Amino acid sequence: MSRIGIRMALFSSLLSPLRPLLRRLLAGWVELRLSEPAPERLALDPERPTLYVLPRPSFSDRLLLEIVCRRHGLPVPSPRWRPGSLRHNGCVALPDYKRHRWPRRRPDHAPFAPLIDALREAPDADVQLVPVSVFWGRAPGKEFGFWKLLAADSWQLTGRLRRAVSILVNGRNIELYWGEPVSLRGQLAERPPELARRRIARVLRVHFRRIRTRVLGPDLSHRRTLIHGLLQEPELQRIIAETAQARGQSQRRIERRARRYGREIASHMSYPILRLLDRLLHRLWNRLYAGVDVHGLERVKQLAGDHTLIYVPCHRSHIDYLLLSYVLFREGLMPPHIAAGRNLDMPLIGPLLRRGGAFFLRRSFRDNRLYGAVFNAYLHRLLTRGHPIEYFIEGGRSRSGRMLTPRPGMLAMTLRSCLRDTSRAVTFVPVYIGYEKVLESTSYLRELRGARKRKESPLGLLRVLGRLRQPFGRVQVAIGEPLDLNAFLTRSVPDWRESRHDPRPSWLTRAVPELGRELARRINAVATLNPVNLVALTLLATPHRAIEAELLKRQMALLVVLDPDTPSPPAGTPDDWLAEAAGLGFIERRAQALGELVLADGERATLLTWYRNNVQHRFALPALVAFAFRNSAHNDLATLDARLAPAWPLIAQEQFIALPAADFRNALEATLTQLVEQGLLETRADGWQRPPGHTLAHEQLQLLGSLIQPTLERGFLLLAALLAQPSGSLTRDDLEERSRGLAERLTLLSGLNAPEFFDRRLFSGLLDALLAEGWIWETEGHLAFDALLGEALARSRSLFDPTLRRRLWQIAQPAAGDAPSAGPQARSERCT
Repeated sequence: MSRIGIRMALFSSLLSPLRPLLRRLLAGWVELRLSEPAPERLALDPERPTLYVLPRPSFSDRLLLEIVCRRHGLPVPSPRWRPGSLRHNGCVALPDYKRHRWPRRRPDHAPFAPLIDALREAPDADVQLVPVSVFWGRAPGKEFGFWKLLAADSWQLTGRLRRAVSILVNGRNIELYWGEPVSLRGQLAERPPELARRRIARVLRVHFRRIRTRVLGPDLSHRRTLIHGLLQEPELQRIIAETAQARGQSQRRIERRARRYGREIASHMSYPILRLLDRLLHRLWNRLYAGVDVHGLERVKQLAGDHTLIYVPCHRSHIDYLLLSYVLFREGLMPPHIAAGRNLDMPLIGPLLRRGGAFFLRRSFRDNRLYGAVFNAYLHRLLTRGHPIEYFIEGGRSRSGRMLTPRPGMLAMTLRSCLRDTSRAVTFVPVYIGYEKVLESTSYLRELRGARKRKESPLGLLRVLGRLRQPFGRVQVAIGEPLDLNAFLTRSVPDWRESRHDPRPSWLTRAVPELGRELARRINAVATLNPVNLVALTLLATPHRAIEAELLKRQMALLVVLDPDTPSPPAGTPDDWLAEAAGLGFIERRAQALGELVLADGERATLLTWYRNNVQHRFALPALVAFAFRNSAHNDLATLDARLAPAWPLIAQEQFIALPAADFRNALEATLTQLVEQGLLETRADGWQRPPGHTLAHEQLQLLGSLIQPTLERGFLLLAALLAQPSGSLTRDDLEERSRGLAERLTLLSGLNAPEFFDRRLFSGLLDALLAEGWIWETEGHLAFDALLGEALARSRSLFDPTLRRRLWQIAQPAAGDAPSAGPQARSERCT
């Protein structure tokens, strides 16, 4: 036995008479905040003895383990267990090589040597090893600090005095992580005893290291030390020297400015603040929300130990900043460093967010080379050290509820940083956050109507606090499929490694937008349904924002069936969903002699568009197929494919849908089969037909098709405005503004209060899709096209019924009338 093993055995024997008393005292004080997995889920073999393995010698950890095992009916480690025993359950700790300041002989790989010898003498016996990691509080490692000296577990090893203090301070904040049971005999595999001992110890150490990295994150430098280190980097020193020379100022003065930039940017993560925020937010969520549901986090836990994680959530609310960090902390993952706009670095709020992990950046620093260099150096330091990071690829909160086109800034800086150092795997984690009601509903409505965004301030926060008594429903946090950056680059740019030392490779301008679109698609792929967006999807599909309650409930149930891939279907029944939406104040339920009606007035209907847009993309293909039967009573597969296939890539691009165009025909057939199964279509020998007009199924098909109608109308108006002018005569800005004006005109003439319908960013996204698909191209800053675009518009007109077609064309006439000389495509369109 090693010297440490002998000392621990002696220590345990001296405390043996006091063990029951100490265990009772500890059991009355401690409380597990998190046990992962739940002890009941451990797949232990009752026929084999269990040996629990701790990462380091600790009497308190052993006592805690005994307490937990007794409470949950697990095999209890016996104090009588001795190395080499195959009859009792036991608990051992890996040798601690770094515990002593003076040199010592490295112990052998005890305590497994006696066990291995015993197993070789008993061929039918086996022992199951269960790694157990215990954390008494969780403090990110720092070089120094009062809290480190006081209590919480960190990367530094804990002495007996610190552990005693930690038990008092963190006794009700304990996290315990169980590893998968490992067969000791399975690790032998005909290996020599010495090699087998080394292998077992190495496997266990790697496991403990991964768990520790996942829970605590990498070591944190003190903020002053970090900023000082940034300024010593050769690249930043070079830019400081060039800036000083260009401005005719001393290098020391420019260096002081760079240091101020570093203090303005860098976070100052603090464990006491993390614990404070955890408790405050726990109370806040309980007051605000009926619950926070998390889906898919297991895949993140599998990666967190040996990957640098970059969380990329959709941005719907200021609550997003706090909610994701809270969920990760509660689930045993290190909270990320969060990129936040400098507008949030306000008095009182800014320092709190900074100590919770936020680092601040300016909206634009294109003209400030020094600031950009400091920010890039800071981001590179976080990534290379393996710290988890969070930023919003949309750039700002979505006022329309849709996924916005990703901004290239942070993605480009991340790619450039990873090119400088490819030693650690970097993985993006898409996150969808769905609300039944957001705090900013009123401000979003005001901004969509044209009002200017109000600047964030503590006074604004007080105004928000006044609304905390309102109900806000539930929140869904869904984790999308992680994206390995190296794998993405290998697919998109096979020779990317050859340009690792080029700070701005030529392929970067192509790879960054592609990466942004892929992440947006993965976020949208896990968008979750809830009662409010189901009500919005149905109610807003009606002409006058009113519907029979029974039809609404049937349509909501249909939508859930049409989306079997949703991460979590809403709990309850359609009656429950309707009651939830009414309780949150989005609808009015009005009793009527012939049956209950559900209505939404103008302001409520406008608010509901935000929630509809959260998930509208999930029904894009079924809605497109249903819309195709609005003007044609029956269709065959070839006709549907010819009419819908050209439009699908544009819809998928605009709404960030993952279905590739190459699979469209197969997806179309599957959707038709699905609609037939739900009774919305009827099969014929030569294709499919819609139900008779007087049936409920026909009405449901109409409601489903109306979901895609606004997207098709916007596309029609944009193409009509473009084709009304000769090729190469309109700039992108001109076309976006003309299209926005036409869409606004359509809503006013239709009597609708829908400012999000003519949001200019929607037309910008549609233009991006047309450019990506090659329908249009830019020539000297102007948009060019050929006759194929006019032919495509002519074919798409067959989707619209004559009344809608005539109305759209009348709306589009002002754009044609402004043209001094329309091109041949536009003239042919007027004639069709």
